[in-house]
Amino acid sequence: MLELAGIIVLGILAQWVAWKFKIPAILPLILIGLFVGPISTFISEDGTQWIQPIWNTEKGFFPGESLFYFVSLAIGIILFEGGLTLKLGEVKKVGGVIGKLISLGSIITFFGGGVAAHYIFGLNWEISFLFAALIIVTGPTVITPILRNIPLKKDVSAVLKWEGILIDPIGALVAVLVFGFITVNVPTGLEEVATDATNNYSHGGAYTKHALIEFAKIIVIGFAFGLAGGFAMYHAVKRKVIPHYLLNVASLSMVLLIFVLSDLFAHESGLLAVVVMGMYLGNTDLPNLKELLYFKESLSVLLISILFILLAANISIEDLMLIYNWKTAILFALVIFVVRPVGVLLSTLGSNLKINEKLFISWVGPRGIVAAGIASLFGTKLVELGVPGAEYITPLVFGLVLVTVLLNATTARLVASLLGVFLKKSEGIMIVGGSRVSRLIASYLQKNNRHVVLVDSNRSNVQKAKELGLDAINANIYSDDLTDNIELSDVGYLLAMTGNDEINRQAMQRFGEQFGENGTFRLMTSEEVLNNKEFNQDDVFSNTHDYIRFTEVARDYPSIQEIEVDDNSKFLNVLEAIRENKDAIPLFIKDSEGHLKLIDTLSEVDVERGSVIAYLGKPIDFEDVVIATNDDEKLPTAENPNV
Repeated sequence: MLELAGIIVLGILAQWVAWKFKIPAILPLILIGLFVGPISTFISEDGTQWIQPIWNTEKGFFPGESLFYFVSLAIGIILFEGGLTLKLGEVKKVGGVIGKLISLGSIITFFGGGVAAHYIFGLNWEISFLFAALIIVTGPTVITPILRNIPLKKDVSAVLKWEGILIDPIGALVAVLVFGFITVNVPTGLEEVATDATNNYSHGGAYTKHALIEFAKIIVIGFAFGLAGGFAMYHAVKRKVIPHYLLNVASLSMVLLIFVLSDLFAHESGLLAVVVMGMYLGNTDLPNLKELLYFKESLSVLLISILFILLAANISIEDLMLIYNWKTAILFALVIFVVRPVGVLLSTLGSNLKINEKLFISWVGPRGIVAAGIASLFGTKLVELGVPGAEYITPLVFGLVLVTVLLNATTARLVASLLGVFLKKSEGIMIVGGSRVSRLIASYLQKNNRHVVLVDSNRSNVQKAKELGLDAINANIYSDDLTDNIELSDVGYLLAMTGNDEINRQAMQRFGEQFGENGTFRLMTSEEVLNNKEFNQDDVFSNTHDYIRFTEVARDYPSIQEIEVDDNSKFLNVLEAIRENKDAIPLFIKDSEGHLKLIDTLSEVDVERGSVIAYLGKPIDFEDVVIATNDDEKLPTAENPNV
């Protein structure tokens, strides 16, 4: 009981340490597992491990093959969650560099890693390519913590983020297929197989017609059960066959059911089935998809916490000694310093990325949770089947995970500095609230070459913003979704523009330091407008109008006007005229170089020739003043107010 409770406590503690120090959780989890497992044999009085996952003595948790069943089911759930995040529409949208990285880059890693493992360690081709398939995967759980505190250009952070998200299920799928291909070639009956890792299978394991048929069976059954499970789950939810309070546990039971049924019809097809099921559901309009993701994410955190301590503890000193040699160093060096850079450089040919940005992307390639978990499962199963060289899979992949995570976690910031890929100044703007007013202002800012991100918990507002070509995120400011988003590293201004003052202040308080280093602003409350006619405060977006007034003006005159001002005198006269008009709200002053400043934050006025005042609302006629309006057909106008 003490050991079981200890694993859960240590696992969650490792997750907290990872969050606190902004490092990948897999690092403390594996280190704890190694410490309570093989390393503890040097400390314990009787020379036994503190935690023995397999029940082969008086100690242990899982008798016989029970550990492998638990690992299989846990990995299945984790891969299902990974499949949920793979949006085919996003793959098409990102295209370009990211599309090449997850296709061409994966192929280069697969063949490069396989050839390196074969010739350096002398492993047979089957095991070499299984190792290569497993190291394709990076994953967002290891990329995000490393890059969270490195201010990178949006293009660089976006490439690394999307590569990690999209390649997770793809790499897992490749590994599952390679594993299935190996298992159908394992000799049966009285046929013998060579035990030397340098040799391929004997006649019994040759690539026969039967083996190819079995391999095809795994693919067909896996896809069939995965699609069937996804279809059934989708329609059960859409038709409300499952009550809301049972949705999460029902989806969990469906994942386990599909995994087991698929495996019964075709051995080792269960993992493929749950990946396909997740991909199917992730690409539908399932209304409860986000809620399902949150549940699976929480469950995955718990499973990963338990799983990796057990898996690391299950590695023996003999396993570690297998890779304690110069061959391991050469193999890892080739994967990190040759295979990864070649894959990145070839995948980014013809892109807008500069050479220093390509080199940084090449440097950041830590292997993650899916790689280590599947490696342990497959490695152990193949050892039991007597496949030569299979004993190298688990320690090699675990070793590469530790080396790449440690290397990137400790050097990414230094390398970013040396290569000059730091973002010099965060000029991006986050607008909390996706109302019509926010969309109007965001459209104007984007037209003036500013990166703008709208954040709203209302899906309708987010969808309308995306239809205008704006970046928009469906998120709740009370969740951690935004703090983990490395694509927001260039955001330096925060505008809180919802109709709820509590939410506005909460957004400023929670995200001001991270996203508002250059300024945080909010809308005034109605009480502040009524009680302080000349209200002046540094953190307000407008010192004359509240959310209601902004909304009314945007409803009647949904466009932003520009008026040219050539000197301070004209600026003050025009500004006074705008403020006296109840249907106009002054917003920005833009200089001749396109730089924008909030009018209500100007302590001193120094207007140069070619400047303009931008204001929301009704076009105003001024004598001897030329008025220019937004002519972008994407922007809302009085003639096209449907924002």
